[in-house]
Amino acid sequence: MTTLVFGHKSPDTDSTGSPIIWAWYLNEIKGTAAEPVLLGEPNTEAAFVLKKWDLPKPRIISSVEADQPVVIVDTNNPAELPDAINDADITAIIDHHKLVGGLATKGPIDIRIEPLACTATIMWKMIGKDMAQMPTGVKGAMLSCILSDTLEFRSPTTTQEDKAIAHDLAKDLGVDIAAYASEMFEAKSDVSAFSDAELLRMDSKEYAVDGTQFRVSVLETTAPKIVLDRKDSLMASMVDVAKEDGADEVLLFVVDILKEEATMLIPNDRVKGVAEKSFDAAVTGDTVVLPGVMSRKKQIIPNLKV
Repeated sequence: MTTLVFGHKSPDTDSTGSPIIWAWYLNEIKGTAAEPVLLGEPNTEAAFVLKKWDLPKPRIISSVEADQPVVIVDTNNPAELPDAINDADITAIIDHHKLVGGLATKGPIDIRIEPLACTATIMWKMIGKDMAQMPTGVKGAMLSCILSDTLEFRSPTTTQEDKAIAHDLAKDLGVDIAAYASEMFEAKSDVSAFSDAELLRMDSKEYAVDGTQFRVSVLETTAPKIVLDRKDSLMASMVDVAKEDGADEVLLFVVDILKEEATMLIPNDRVKGVAEKSFDAAVTGDTVVLPGVMSRKKQIIPNLKV
């Protein structure tokens, strides 16, 4: 049976590119039939990357069958995976997030979780000398994943390994990192076609703090004004999104990639309290600027307090 390789729901560049990378490796190097799939439409940056490197968009699935062999990448959180994930045959996990727990496997499996900025960085290390056989398009996806997850090395999650591997790939591909990252971030910033609800779910994770369930949404952009001009309608939509998704609150952080800061929307007193307790912020209106905050994984979620 063909192994399905996928990342988390609301796929970003890493959760779109890493399944493509690992499915190539399984098919071409390990001799294991594999298919990259997605758990939703890729975001605008990921869609740009697929077109840029002439890669077909993986098919989208919403569920997995019992005993279906799967490899999970870029997450180990059951909340970000199909509901029946524990009925599948999980054969491997490759990730760079903290260990959440809750996944059940049918036997011993390969697990690789490292404190790096990007799943694709881990894959580069795992593939090793076989990188020489990787097609240009797949290498392009790998570089794109690293530049996206590190925000072109601006994110505090960036390690020297991420940077070195990105530069190695860029040299191999003949890509100017600054120019290419600018193209990627421009594509990521084009959110005009999305509804408020789609924006709130586009790059979001479920996270509970002391019994309070949050949907923590991040929009990384070089043009924050485009998003912030919609703040009133976004805050109104938070009520419906929270209700539909079983969350108590939606937290939205608009990350300005160039200024290296986040603007958090403050729709009500409870979120105001979260901002003040979590980030030592003085909130006086319906937004608050958080200087230096760029990473949900390292700076937002670990600091959340209610």
